[in-house]
Amino acid sequence: MQGAGILRSIDLLTVEANRTGEMSSRIFTVPNCLSFVRLALVPVFLVLIISGEDSLALLTLIVSSGTDYLDGLIARRFNQVTRLGQLLDPAADRLFIFATLLGLATRDIVPWWLVAVILGRDVVMLVLGIVLANHGYGPLPVHHLGKVATFCLFYALPIIMIGQAYPVLALVTDPIGWAFAIWGAFLYWWAGIIYLAESVRVIR
Repeated sequence: MQGAGILRSIDLLTVEANRTGEMSSRIFTVPNCLSFVRLALVPVFLVLIISGEDSLALLTLIVSSGTDYLDGLIARRFNQVTRLGQLLDPAADRLFIFATLLGLATRDIVPWWLVAVILGRDVVMLVLGIVLANHGYGPLPVHHLGKVATFCLFYALPIIMIGQAYPVLALVTDPIGWAFAIWGAFLYWWAGIIYLAESVRVIR
């Protein structure tokens, strides 16, 4: 009965959203709450990596990936896409990437130059966002290269972690993980250069 009531509530929200035809500005939707859970798991994930609990860290990441899939499914199925949700979802992805980078670099598993490359690109994007806002423009649309780069980085670091948690698999996981990491970092900056060029064009 309780589950049926939840589904009826979601359906009512769907009807309302379809009637207005606008993206919702609501905060406490089911997908947004799942995104809040993902964000809350980030510090837990970081502590587990730093302490060397790689198996538990991977389990936390699996739970996070499950909530990520679920919130996207619910948002599309019940038309609960919100402005806040569009910010929370990529923010959670990037925070998990940063947490993995910092945790593994602290343990000397990945080099600090890789951390600097990834963080440096996002600092550039932050500055671009401020400059565009000062000229009256919103953020640029996400380029497909940026999506591919985020995908590569999001999966590269957990694959490297698998080799740390289960050394018998390292001969297979390490080359794959590092290939994804290096390729992802390259595409990350390539997309950043495209954003920079587009920002200059828009401002001019």
